Amino acid sequence: MPIPPTKYSVELPNTRKPGQTGIYRNVLYPDTLTVTTRKEVTTLYENFQFALKGSKDRNCIGHRPYNKQTGQYGSYQWQTYKQVADRIENFGSGILHLNENVIKNPKFDQWAVGIYANNRPEWFITDQANCAYNLITVALYDTLGPDTVEYVLNHAEISIAVVGINRIPGLIQLTSKIPNLKVIISMDELDDDLPIPIGGTTSGKVIKAWAEDKGLTLLSFSEVEKLGKNNPRKHNPPSPNNIACICYTSGTTGVPKGALLTHANFIAASSSVTQIFEGGQDDVLISYLPLAHIFGRTVETTAVGYGCSIGYFHGDILSLIDDLAELKPTLFPSVPRLLTRIYAKLQQATVEAPGIKGALSRKAVAAKLERLEGGQGYTHPLWDRLIFNKIKQVLGGRVRLVITGSAPIDASVLQFLRIAFATEIIEGYGQTEGVANATIGFPGENKAGHVGGPQPCCEIKLVDVPEMKYLSTDKPYPRGEFCYRGKNCFIGFYKDEEKTRESIDSDGWVHSGDISYIDDRGAITIIDRKKNIFKLSQGEYVAPEKIENVYLNSKFVLQLFVHGDSLRNFLVAIVVPDPETFVPWANVITGKNISLGDEEGLKVLINDPKVCKEFLKEMDNTAIYLTNEPFSVENNLLTPTLKLKRHEAQTVFRKVIDDLYIKAESNTSNTKAKL
Repeated sequence: MPIPPTKYSVELPNTRKPGQTGIYRNVLYPDTLTVTTRKEVTTLYENFQFALKGSKDRNCIGHRPYNKQTGQYGSYQWQTYKQVADRIENFGSGILHLNENVIKNPKFDQWAVGIYANNRPEWFITDQANCAYNLITVALYDTLGPDTVEYVLNHAEISIAVVGINRIPGLIQLTSKIPNLKVIISMDELDDDLPIPIGGTTSGKVIKAWAEDKGLTLLSFSEVEKLGKNNPRKHNPPSPNNIACICYTSGTTGVPKGALLTHANFIAASSSVTQIFEGGQDDVLISYLPLAHIFGRTVETTAVGYGCSIGYFHGDILSLIDDLAELKPTLFPSVPRLLTRIYAKLQQATVEAPGIKGALSRKAVAAKLERLEGGQGYTHPLWDRLIFNKIKQVLGGRVRLVITGSAPIDASVLQFLRIAFATEIIEGYGQTEGVANATIGFPGENKAGHVGGPQPCCEIKLVDVPEMKYLSTDKPYPRGEFCYRGKNCFIGFYKDEEKTRESIDSDGWVHSGDISYIDDRGAITIIDRKKNIFKLSQGEYVAPEKIENVYLNSKFVLQLFVHGDSLRNFLVAIVVPDPETFVPWANVITGKNISLGDEEGLKVLINDPKVCKEFLKEMDNTAIYLTNEPFSVENNLLTPTLKLKRHEAQTVFRKVIDDLYIKAESNTSNTKAKL
C-alpha cells in the first residue's frame, strides 16, 4: 500500500512577485518540466509505434458486437496492435486518395478530418491514421445540436467527416450550409441487410441515394480501407510542433472555441501521467468518456503509451455496468456526476439499508474511513471480506486505479468510494487548453477536498483577483486565479487571436479562470470560478456551483440549476428529483402508490402542494421548481462533458424563474425562499 504523500509541490526560490505567489513545481521533479519520458516518443505517431514494437501481438482495441438475432451485445472482440496498425495504414492511405482525387485538395498534410461518433474502434483508427499522415483531428461532439455542428464544420474547414451512421442524416440535411464537406465516411456498413445501430433512422440504400442527390460522396469505413490498400501511401510522420487536433471546448455560453493542440502537448501531458502512475501491457482501460473531450483523449494516449488494451463501451452510458462486468478493466477514468450517482446507489444498498444490514454497513464504513484517514490504506481484512469485496464487482472486480476529473467531486463521496471499492481513487484538475493536465493527486492519498499538486509537465502560480477578494497574501493560505505553464499548454485558439490573448499572457501563462488556494503540502484546492458568479441586489456575490454541489448530496436530488437575478435578494432553483428515492418518499407524503417508471404519476407527485412543501424543507433558503425532465446534452442544457449550460438553462426556464420570484415575493416580503 503506497504511503500517503506529505508534500505535493515546492516553491521555486526568488519567484514571488507583487500580486501573485511564487512559482510551484512538482515535488518529485522540481528541476525541469517534462517534455517526454522516452526520447524516441515525441509525437502521437511515435507513441503508437513504440507500443506497436513492444505489444505487437497483444490486444489493442476491443468492442462488443451487436447480435441482430438476439438483440444483445456479445463478448469483447479484440484486434491486436499489429492488426490495428495495418488498418491505420489502409484507412489513412484511403483518405489521402479521396483528398487528392475527390476533393482535389492541394494540401498534402495538416488539413482537418472530422470525427462524429461515440467512442469505438473506428474512432481510434481514424485518429491514429491522422497522426500517421500528419493530418488534424477535429472531433464533433456526438450529441451537439445541428447549429454547433454546422459551426465547427465550417470553422475548421472540414472536407472529410468520419461518422457513425446515425449521424449521417443530420449531416446530409446540413449540406447547403456546410459547403466544405464533400465526403462522408460511415463507420458502419451501408448494406441494407445489416442492423441499423442505436439511433439509426434509415437503411444504407436510402442514405446513399440521399447523399448522392446532395452531391456528397458517401463510403463505408471498410470501403475506404480497401481503397487505401489498393493505393498505399508511405507514412508522413508529424513533427512535435505540428497540430494534432483542434479540440473545440463545449462551452457553457457562446460558440465553442477551437484549442490548437500539438503532438508535443499530448506527449508532455501523457508522459507526466506515467511519471506518477505505473501502468503496463496487462492493464485494461474502459473507454466511455467522450473522445471528443480532452480528458478521454489524454487517457487513451496514456493507455497506448503503456501498451495496454482499450475496451470500448457499447454506446449506452446507462448500461455501462454491463460493459464493466464483461470487460473487467483495471483502469477506470471517471467524472464526478457518474461517481456521485454510483455513490448514491451504494449508500442506499449499505449504510441506508434497514435492519442489521444497514447497522453492519455503517460500522464497516466508519471503521474503514478511520483506517483510511489514519494513513492505513483503503483495505480492511474483515470488512472487505464481509461486505466490500462484493461492492468491488460493480466495476468488474479488477479496477486498481480510478482517476476523476472535469469537475469537483464532493470530499465525502470520494472518501466513501475509496473504501467501498478498496482501490486507489485520485482526483486531478485540468482543461482542454492544457490537455487535461494541470494537477494530480499522488498514489496513497488518504485525504480529499484537493486536486493534488502540479503535474511534472507544468509549473503553477496563483494571481490576485482583488474584485473577488482573493489574494496571494491571504492567510492561512494564498488564494488567487490558478495559472499554469508548460509544454502541455496549447498554442492558441484557432482563428481567434483575441480569445488567445485573453487566455495566454505574454509570459506563456495560461489563465484558467478558476480560483484556488495552495496549502502547506503544496496541494491545490479549487474554490471558485472567476466568471461563474453573480451579484444579488443586496450586493452579495454568489457562486452557484458551490450551492449546487451541496444540494446534489441530497438523496432526493438528481440534477439542479441554481439561479439568482441581480434585482432580487434571494435565489431560485430548478430541480430534477431522483425518481428512485423521490417516488417512494412522495408516496408516503401523499398516500398514493405511484410506481417507478410511471411518468404521468411522477408529474402528479411533483405538482402536489404537500410534496412541494416538504421538498422545500430539503432545499432550505432556496426557491425551487420541480421538473421530471432531466437536464441532458440532447435538450442543450448540458455540455458534452455534462456541465450545466447556465445561459441556456436560464433561457429555457426564464418563465419558470420569473414565476418563482413572483410567487416568493407575493407570499411575504421577508421570506428569502419559497416554492
